[in-house]
Amino acid sequence: MADDSPLDVHDLRVIKAIADTGSLTGAADLLGYSQPALSQQMRRLEAKLGLPLLERVGRRVRLTEAGRVLARHAPSVTTALDAAVGELAELRGLEAGTVRIVGFPSATPTILPLLLRDLARRHPGVSLTYVEAEPPEAVAAVREDRADIAVTFAYPGDRADPHGASARGLSVRTVGRDDLLVVVPEDHPVAGRDVIDVALLAEENWIAGCPRCRGHLLELCGRAGFTPRIGFETDNVVAVEGLVAQGIGVATLPALGVASFPALPGIVTRPLLAGDERLIHVVTAHGADRVPAVATVLRGVERAVAAATNAALAAAEVPSGGN
Repeated sequence: MADDSPLDVHDLRVIKAIADTGSLTGAADLLGYSQPALSQQMRRLEAKLGLPLLERVGRRVRLTEAGRVLARHAPSVTTALDAAVGELAELRGLEAGTVRIVGFPSATPTILPLLLRDLARRHPGVSLTYVEAEPPEAVAAVREDRADIAVTFAYPGDRADPHGASARGLSVRTVGRDDLLVVVPEDHPVAGRDVIDVALLAEENWIAGCPRCRGHLLELCGRAGFTPRIGFETDNVVAVEGLVAQGIGVATLPALGVASFPALPGIVTRPLLAGDERLIHVVTAHGADRVPAVATVLRGVERAVAAATNAALAAAEVPSGGN
């Protein structure tokens, strides 16, 4: 870039680091600079632009409106640059780097271990960092360039789908399907069935899960002609199974949730008669899949999702000869 250009990519990385960490000291630590050196660079950049980028609030600093404009554009620019560098690396036959992933809770004990094993065997030069978050927070992490890949879920047709307006401008791709299961006490009259019609549970007390899961339960039961009587709400799968085992109510859980730990005694899980599922997605910035390490992990996520969902459904306890 020419010397008289007001901005370069490094300037945007600095602005982004300040936005991410909320301080000059944090940005300096993140980028590996001294705080005085970073302060001096910011003063030079402000002089070039003719606009203040930082303002003091007490003992802290924050970005001005001009600084926030730069921070908003920084992720798309830095992602495009990383993609270009990645393509050049691919031409040289290189495939290495660290990829940042955010995933929903039941993906952590089911999909993540399979992904790590797959990468260690196929691509030992690629490493991961991982943070657990529900889909809306995971999508935000990609948008704010705190993650390269978000592994998320959504229920088809639900109004609470996190991949609508919040993911606009990002790449969203379906990579798998996670079947929904009914969870009932082992002595429940419908427990011996191969599959369960949710309409048979219209008079039961229900245990609802996370906000997206609760919303889907309402829609699912609404399609069956009733409104579920929800007595408890928890997004803790173990708690849901414990409540069902004690006869407190019935519930629906995704197969990956059921497979995320050994099932508690006293319950059975069955597929729904009409079939129901949540979709598993990967969310990235546009062009991120041109970075070889990111593309490698995306392929690994697809393989891990397929293996995890197949194993989870196979583990659902379905008796032979049911009604």
